Amino acid sequence: MEYAITVKNLSKTYEYHKSEPGIKNTIKNLFHRKTEYIHAVNSISFDIKAGEFIGFIGPNGAGKTTTLKMLSGILYPSGGDITVLGHTPWKREKNLQKQFALVMGQKNQLWWDLTPLDSFELFREMYELHEKHFQKNLEYLSELLGIHDILNIQVRKLSLGQRMKCELAAALLHEPKLLFLDEPTIGLDVVSQKAIRDFLAIYNREKKATILLTSHYLEDIRRLCKRVMIIDLGKIIYDGSYINLIRKYADTKLLDISLRNQVEKSKLTRYGELISQEGNHIKIAVPRKKIIEMTSKILKELPIDDLSIHEKSMEKIVREIFEHETLNRQKT
Repeated sequence: MEYAITVKNLSKTYEYHKSEPGIKNTIKNLFHRKTEYIHAVNSISFDIKAGEFIGFIGPNGAGKTTTLKMLSGILYPSGGDITVLGHTPWKREKNLQKQFALVMGQKNQLWWDLTPLDSFELFREMYELHEKHFQKNLEYLSELLGIHDILNIQVRKLSLGQRMKCELAAALLHEPKLLFLDEPTIGLDVVSQKAIRDFLAIYNREKKATILLTSHYLEDIRRLCKRVMIIDLGKIIYDGSYINLIRKYADTKLLDISLRNQVEKSKLTRYGELISQEGNHIKIAVPRKKIIEMTSKILKELPIDDLSIHEKSMEKIVREIFEHETLNRQKT
């Protein structure tokens, strides 16, 4: 089995000095400062197979971006080992740097006053790409991202969605085997988000690239990632398939029902937990294992006008996981 990334007991600790307010404490701090530590990443381990598309999620400050920066060699870890495509990332070997790309939604790599094409030419020189290889990749990415018409427009004059497409193209011109994406759809409208998701799905499938994606838009994770890792306070609290995440933490499904006429509450609770009742519109939570049985009964026994079945949203599942972890920490 070929692994693109292997991580063992990876940690990153930041040291900082705490000072109390006031002139007296300021003078005191000149001679004696209290040192404290933040464990941004706390002894995590995981393996990622070549070609996998992984969703890496967690709240702000959980350690996602810190982990990506260590995997890409930007940060040196405090402890543990990382192997990325057979290399140690913080050694910053040229052979490794030509095989991966890092795209951060809040950081620009394109020159603001140049056109995307001008920036692409600079990247061609940087990655020492042959002209034919460069043109072939540029044509492929331009077609897939739909950016042919904007390649000669200054980056500063492009919309956020257009800039993000060009940022992705710039990162992929050298056809990397590994792609780190940190919030690539942040701030984009729903149309642009979908365009980016569609592109990433096709690129992963056609180029067999390994992709590690962090995003607060959990629709990105749901649409793209078969495997999900959840990190909280520097520790991985879930690592498994998206399907198993739903099965494990979403043990109920929601029935959204419209009735032809109103039904008493006492009759409705026989089918599951009554979430809401507004006139003839009701919502009932039913255990996943009983969904077929209860739906059949409801269709036979109630005056149904319309019925739909919904999964619990991923946003709610993840929020409940974090709340559960917080309660466990408080108990201990």
